[in-house]
Amino acid sequence: MNTAPLVVDLDGTLIHTDMLHESALRLTRDRPFELLRIPLWLVRGKAVLKDRLASRSGVDASLLPYNEELLAWLKEERAAGRRIVLCTASDRAFAEAVAGHLGVFDEVLASDGRINLAGERKAEALERLYGHGGFDYAGNSRADLHVWRRARRAIVVNGARGLARKAAALCGVEREFPARPRGIATWRKALRVHQWLKNLLLFMPLVAAHRIAEVEGWLVLMLAFASFSLCASAVYLVNDLLDLDSDRAHPRKRKRPFASGAVPSWQGVLLAPVLFGASLALGTAVGGGFLRWLLFYFVLTCAYSLGLKRVALLDCITLAMLYTLRIVAGAAALAIPLSFWLLAFAAFLFLSLAFVKRYAELQVQALSGRHKVHGRGYTTADEPLVLNLGVSAGYAAAVVLALYLNSDNVLVLYALPEAIWGAVPVLIFWIGWIWMRAHRGEMHDDPLVFAMKDRASQLAGLAFGASLLVGALGWPW
Repeated sequence: MNTAPLVVDLDGTLIHTDMLHESALRLTRDRPFELLRIPLWLVRGKAVLKDRLASRSGVDASLLPYNEELLAWLKEERAAGRRIVLCTASDRAFAEAVAGHLGVFDEVLASDGRINLAGERKAEALERLYGHGGFDYAGNSRADLHVWRRARRAIVVNGARGLARKAAALCGVEREFPARPRGIATWRKALRVHQWLKNLLLFMPLVAAHRIAEVEGWLVLMLAFASFSLCASAVYLVNDLLDLDSDRAHPRKRKRPFASGAVPSWQGVLLAPVLFGASLALGTAVGGGFLRWLLFYFVLTCAYSLGLKRVALLDCITLAMLYTLRIVAGAAALAIPLSFWLLAFAAFLFLSLAFVKRYAELQVQALSGRHKVHGRGYTTADEPLVLNLGVSAGYAAAVVLALYLNSDNVLVLYALPEAIWGAVPVLIFWIGWIWMRAHRGEMHDDPLVFAMKDRASQLAGLAFGASLLVGALGWPW
């Protein structure tokens, strides 16, 4: 039996994240004005900074992204009689929360507001307790080389290339837990590239104004599309970074790159302003009133991430506005006057889809046995009300479309106005279909993503477009 104590690091080793970074993000979300105090805390030492952040943020240890392979091995070692110690530079409040949740550790050593237990200080503390070469240590970074220099054996976890070799030069490597691969697919998920399809709404004013033959208009909107997509990805990064706990409480969203720890949060913090800066540069090149609406979209989305998403009903109204803003921005890029009918139709349709999104989340939480939706202003008892509101909004969009067909605009813009009436029953079918699938628990977290993959939705989209095309051009024979 191995009698040497097994000492385990927390950040990046036992968990696929860093508690200092996460506590700073929680402070940004919950008490943004206190960010101004961080420099003052840091001047007094990193231990003080960690203590102040921990006291203001808290953590639900059950939601953290644990290294399951390492954790399973620790449980085996403890069952074999080995002493397991958690030793981390994170604040003691976090360390004790993790230890209390896992029930694996016999002792906890951590930063305490006076001493930052990292690097050389951690090595000295462990040597005083267990003697030189009297313990094994599991770590993940170059800072742990100080500890391995005084340890008996090293357990290298999630190490960068060459770290295990450097550890082996200091002490024997007992075991290595390789880092998870992080490729283009991971970053594509983090940036939510598939969500860029929503920005095709920018092209709707050009199509609705029957100006699809204007090559210059398409070029301008392609630039606007790139600008909006980069802005959207920047906002998605911010949203995911501020919504870690809620995502981890969700059975599907917990697999997102930041929530799962596949991508370190600090990389998202650095990348978001870069993407936003590039978006502003492209938006400036688009000209017109586009940049103003792009900035409004960014501000409104940040407001949604920071608080509006937690206010029942207002969250769905905000989501509908964010969809509709894409149409407004597209019209501004080309200086096309906005149609009342188009805005009214889009607002009601997107409000219905926003309620679909929330209804699907309520269903997931209900199946998980939860009464309150984490990070949202709803309870699972609100399901019937959300269903009724969403269906009503969807059919209101159909009514707006029907009323539009009776307006003078149709007679001016369309060669065969009667053909457009075919779009009304198609829309009524699709709204009912989407909500029926949602009611059956078959809806994706994002209804637009669902619609792009759903065969019935694809056919409905083709039929809807065909009705408008025939109405615009007349019968081909």
